[in-house]
Amino acid sequence: MSIHTANTGASAYSDDLRLAHIIADQVDALTMSRFKALDLAVDTKPDLTPVSDADKAAEEYIRSQLRRARTRDTVVGEEFGETVGGARRWIIDPIDGTKNFVRGVPVWATLIGLAHGNDMVMGLVSAPALGRRWWAAQGMGAWTGRSLSSASRIHVSQVSTLADASLSYSSLSGWEEQGKLDSFVDLTRHCYRTRAYGDFWSYMLVAEGVVDFAAEPQLELYDMAALVPIVTEAGGQFTSLDGTPGPWGANALASNGLLHKQALDYLGSDG
Repeated sequence: MSIHTANTGASAYSDDLRLAHIIADQVDALTMSRFKALDLAVDTKPDLTPVSDADKAAEEYIRSQLRRARTRDTVVGEEFGETVGGARRWIIDPIDGTKNFVRGVPVWATLIGLAHGNDMVMGLVSAPALGRRWWAAQGMGAWTGRSLSSASRIHVSQVSTLADASLSYSSLSGWEEQGKLDSFVDLTRHCYRTRAYGDFWSYMLVAEGVVDFAAEPQLELYDMAALVPIVTEAGGQFTSLDGTPGPWGANALASNGLLHKQALDYLGSDG
């Protein structure tokens, strides 16, 4: 991928995006220092998912920076819940892919999203073990690169039929738990290719146009919030499985837009 000086344009949220980059730079250093660390401490949360000392430290750092720089804003995070402020909400997942992180798999990322009311207006995904970062703000397109000044613009694909489409997902167990496994497997049979890239990466590949759609049956707000602006500013569509826009449901379908209705026909509430 060629990297060039990006003309990212103006956005009402440009300052917020710059702040997210600054925070992500420091969080990347923190999480990478704990990745594969022999003394990494891992606990089990009440929902039986793992949490490491790196998850907690990363979220604490993000919150401390937002308290200083965005004193009036609400902060919602995976590890420490919601700190109520104004209508602007920073929605963060300090390490998306903790199971990968604790096992030494490099597919994990810090997610920083900003909502203004019910609109997701900015998102940043930083995956330092992959050496990748993606971001978008309302009206300025979606980008990937090492910094705001050195990046490439990304766009979704133009694939319009399932027979030519590549689908990414996370696992089959969630579809089974939701009673949708047969519908999901039927959908995969009609696709050109399926791979379980999983977590944030599925959606960033959709935004880059190298995967055509991605879906998951069980997600939390902090899993999705930062992803939405990146997919939509890249020209794609992001909804819940009932077709509701944005990250406000309990699941997700992201696509290049051309395949969205076809996928919903299989995976939607009546699918």
